[in-house]
Amino acid sequence: MSAEQVSSLCEQLVKAVTVIMDPASTQRYRLEALKFCEEFKEKCPICVPCGLKLAEKTQTAIVRHFGLQILEHVVKFRWNSMPRLEKVYLKNNVMGLISNGTQNILEEESHIKDVLSRIVVEMIKREWPQHWPDMLKELDTLSKQGETQTELVMFILLRLAEDVVTFQTLPTQRRRDIQQTLTQNMEKIFSFLLTTLQQNVNKYRRMKTDLAQEPKAQANCRVGIAALNTLAGYIDWVAMSHITADNCKLLEMLCLLLNEPELQVGAAECLLIAVSRKGKLEDRKPLMVLFGDVAMHYILSAAQTADGEGLVEKHYVFLKRLCQVLCALGSQLCALVGSDSDVDTPANLGKYLDSFLAFTTHPSQFLRSSTQITWGALFRHEILSRDPLLLAMIPKYLRASMTNLVKVGFPSKTDSPSCEYSRFDFDSDEDFNAFFNSFRAQQGEVMRMACRLDPRTGFQMAGEWLKYQLAKSKRICLAKGFTGEGLCSIFSPSFVQWDAMTFFSESVISQMFRTLDKEEIPVNDGIELLQLVLNFETKDPLILSCVLTNVSALFPFVTYRPEYLPQVLSKLFTAVTFEVIEESKVSPYSLATVCYSTCIRCPNFEMLYNHVKQLLSNELLLTQMEKCALMEALVLISNQFKDYQRQKVFLEELMSPVANLWLSEEMQRVLSDPEAFISYVGADNKIADPVLEDPSGLNRSRISFCVYTILGVVKRARWPTTLEEAKAGGFVIGCMPSGNPIYRNPCTEQVLKLLDNLLALIRTHNNLYMPEMVAKLGETFAKALDMLEVEKNAILGLPQPLLELYDSPVYKTILERMQGFFCTLYDNCFHILGNAGPSMQQDFYTVDGLASQFLNSAFVNLNNIPDYRLRPMLRVFVKPLVLSCPSDHYETLLCPMLGPLFTYLHVRLSQKWQVISQRSILCEEDTADDNPESQEMLEEQLVRLLTREVMDLISKEDGVHAAAFSLLVDDEMMSTDVTPPSSAELTELGKSLMKQEDVCTALLITAYRSLSWKDTLSCQRTTTQLCWPLLKQVLTGSLLPDAVTWFFTGVLKGLQTHGQHDGCMAALVHLAFQIYEALRPRYAELKAVMEQIPEIQKESLEQFDSKLLNPTLLKVADKRRKDNFKRLIAGCIGKPLGEQFRKEVHIRNLPSLFKKVKPSLETDVLENNEDGEGLTALFEP
Repeated sequence: MSAEQVSSLCEQLVKAVTVIMDPASTQRYRLEALKFCEEFKEKCPICVPCGLKLAEKTQTAIVRHFGLQILEHVVKFRWNSMPRLEKVYLKNNVMGLISNGTQNILEEESHIKDVLSRIVVEMIKREWPQHWPDMLKELDTLSKQGETQTELVMFILLRLAEDVVTFQTLPTQRRRDIQQTLTQNMEKIFSFLLTTLQQNVNKYRRMKTDLAQEPKAQANCRVGIAALNTLAGYIDWVAMSHITADNCKLLEMLCLLLNEPELQVGAAECLLIAVSRKGKLEDRKPLMVLFGDVAMHYILSAAQTADGEGLVEKHYVFLKRLCQVLCALGSQLCALVGSDSDVDTPANLGKYLDSFLAFTTHPSQFLRSSTQITWGALFRHEILSRDPLLLAMIPKYLRASMTNLVKVGFPSKTDSPSCEYSRFDFDSDEDFNAFFNSFRAQQGEVMRMACRLDPRTGFQMAGEWLKYQLAKSKRICLAKGFTGEGLCSIFSPSFVQWDAMTFFSESVISQMFRTLDKEEIPVNDGIELLQLVLNFETKDPLILSCVLTNVSALFPFVTYRPEYLPQVLSKLFTAVTFEVIEESKVSPYSLATVCYSTCIRCPNFEMLYNHVKQLLSNELLLTQMEKCALMEALVLISNQFKDYQRQKVFLEELMSPVANLWLSEEMQRVLSDPEAFISYVGADNKIADPVLEDPSGLNRSRISFCVYTILGVVKRARWPTTLEEAKAGGFVIGCMPSGNPIYRNPCTEQVLKLLDNLLALIRTHNNLYMPEMVAKLGETFAKALDMLEVEKNAILGLPQPLLELYDSPVYKTILERMQGFFCTLYDNCFHILGNAGPSMQQDFYTVDGLASQFLNSAFVNLNNIPDYRLRPMLRVFVKPLVLSCPSDHYETLLCPMLGPLFTYLHVRLSQKWQVISQRSILCEEDTADDNPESQEMLEEQLVRLLTREVMDLISKEDGVHAAAFSLLVDDEMMSTDVTPPSSAELTELGKSLMKQEDVCTALLITAYRSLSWKDTLSCQRTTTQLCWPLLKQVLTGSLLPDAVTWFFTGVLKGLQTHGQHDGCMAALVHLAFQIYEALRPRYAELKAVMEQIPEIQKESLEQFDSKLLNPTLLKVADKRRKDNFKRLIAGCIGKPLGEQFRKEVHIRNLPSLFKKVKPSLETDVLENNEDGEGLTALFEP
């Protein structure tokens, strides 16, 4: 075409691009213009001249960018079909654009620079080094023309490293050729980068103070930044020798640049990558130069300067990088000191620790938290932990921790210097709260490590802080820092300080008792603190909970002075019955937990038991949570009797009130009749005042008390851990055929007599979901059986409100309390059944007709049970029951129970997923809802979670839990490999269930149908752990051809749905390969299925089939066969949405530079020596 035609076409393209980018254009015109441009790029034979003309400097930036995009499109999609001369023409012109076709470095648009560098890199990926050996020389020549060209060269080198090494976006052979050539030339490349950096930094420093030369200085600065960014792309993977060459010249330059404001962030980034390098310790030794005087001086001065200029985002980002550099330095120090590399403790360790401590005391909570892992590594280190400099740092670190534990810095507040920094780091108070809780836990661990080295200092500081808080609380005016009601909130300064002090004292005091010998414990100091705490009185429940936690932390001192025990118990139980008129925000659980943790360490059981009996005698004195905690503590202590008869008598006495209430005629009537139950708990009432009025609250509390107590006893009552003690105490009643002892639990008799009513309650609870029962709920309680908002938020992954993150939610209305009652009651009933097997063992499994009792209670009315109630039933009841059931009871208990259950679950899940699939296909406008809290979204997520629960029940989870179909394969392999071995087998229980035809069918259909359900996690778990072992179990029988094709098609459908996920895709391809290889010789129908796969190559299929059917030809390794099979079925492997319509880029391999020569020594020796004498040559040096 002539130049006029090119110009004419370019004019049309300019108009089209203008229409596309003009906000005032109509959608129709914009689409037409876009179509014209895309068709031009795909079909026009003169793309190159048009692209070059549009890329000229005289055009606008938008048009130039489009012109360069045309050239990039040509290189990416037409390069393989272009004549050689046209390639050379395009390459020369692109290099010409870099040379003189761009604006000045300060004026040129960044997107123009980016696309220009992309074009060059795309050509390099296709031609270098074989067909373009002088590429590096050409780039070097370009860089000598000026700053504009040098910056573009930096962009090219960086993008090349990213594409080849980081992202690996090209074929293996091409990647290997380019990477090896880069490595061979790395000395030159690094020299070029360092020289460029040094020259431009020197020029920038000379000219930056001269206003007349400011543009020139800025140009040099831009090149310096580009050089640092490029270095960052190489430092991560090049040989360490390049980084440490010339006495660590690179590291020295980077340290110098830390004090250059415009370049310091890039320099810190490079330094961080260099110092974070792993590899041989010997190679990393030179990094210790950074502990030298000069490097340490520059690092410290840079940090001080950046911090001294106030909170500016750029400086704050730099401080974060610098903090990471110091952390990485600490990691290298811990790795090198004391290893075989003969590295001594650096002379500047003290200076390093001081600078590190400065970050630990910085106002930014993020910076403080960043230092914790390194402190932990230092305190743990075998040699450094004994260094006097580090030991001298422990009091300073603990003092800093006292400040850091105080929960301040919420982004929405202004009560601390940390708040301003938090606004940079956290989007909301909820984010900050989650971060701070994690930070505090981490800090507690590091404090305990520090106190292991110096336990007395930590205890002394805890004592001082505790005394200070007690004195301050006595002096403080009640109104100061309190809410309007006169009580602390969780944000009140008083509570925040108490909370931090309590965490500190708990951490250091517990560690002191673990570290010091008995005679070294400062008993007098501890008792003095305990007396101060016991004598302290407060009416604030939040402060009281902290006081009680301190009592618990100091409780071990009571073992040295038992005379203080009555006073301690009095303090605790007075607190449990503590009442305030105003509504408290503290959860009763926090008070109960403190009492529980203290009680189980109590040395005088009788005194404790008398206290608890007094409290339990008054029904209204304690909450259910508090009663439960105290009774569980008593049961745990009774385990220390190690005397079956004594513990049995005690548990009988403890449970007597529960048994009397639970077995009363009224309770039996209530628990057996859904209508009576609704009436008893008050769910049929209409309440006028839903906040204050609750006439049936006491009835609900009685049921809860009974269930809580049964659960506590079943969970906690146990025999001694050692066999000798168990025998001596009368807990062992015989041995199994395997030789394992048979234990008896002292709670068995008491619990089993309550079992009938418990099962009646479960049956009644299930029947509450029948439509006629739901209709009987009162107006106030119409939604009493619905999910709590907390449950909904958890399922949808929505953040909880901040207060609920901190405390247990307080049910404000009677409806919320009723919902909480039903939810907790349902869960606890199944927790009892789930714990009963491990607790009572053979006494539980031999209960007459246990399977039918379960079928008539737990599995009644499942059709009406919602997914959110079915999930916990499977998780906390069925799964533990299956896990702990001895094989003797498979046939009598598990098979009769699991058979109908699995059949039902198969039908239920299939129906649920069918509804979801139809919904997504229809996508009707009236049902579409973008609200993430919509009912549809909630239901779909619930189905997904229920599916995972079912698959978890019938498969094996994470190589840890062996459920109904635990595979007998190595746990570690199962947790890491997506292709389990073909030798995987079902357990005895699995085989027993598979003998039942209806159960076998249900399990196979559920497993293979689930592969195409839209839940990746379930698909991967089922594919790797369940599908093949199940199918293998029925292979010996006569499978119908239709069934075989259905299984195989199910796997291919799974690939279509989940092929975009690498883990799923690998597992599904392996499964399809296993099925095809095992069944193709018997079922020709499988080949017909393969022929229906889109884009399948019939010739390749014939070859694969013929080799498979002829064992003599089957010499190819298993991996090669699987790769061939994967290529055959590629047409049905799903792709991510972003790739489905993307045009594929094809990069051809060039003649390989590095051919591997196969060693022929072995074959020569063997061929030339028939008698085998030459074999010795193989082993000669």
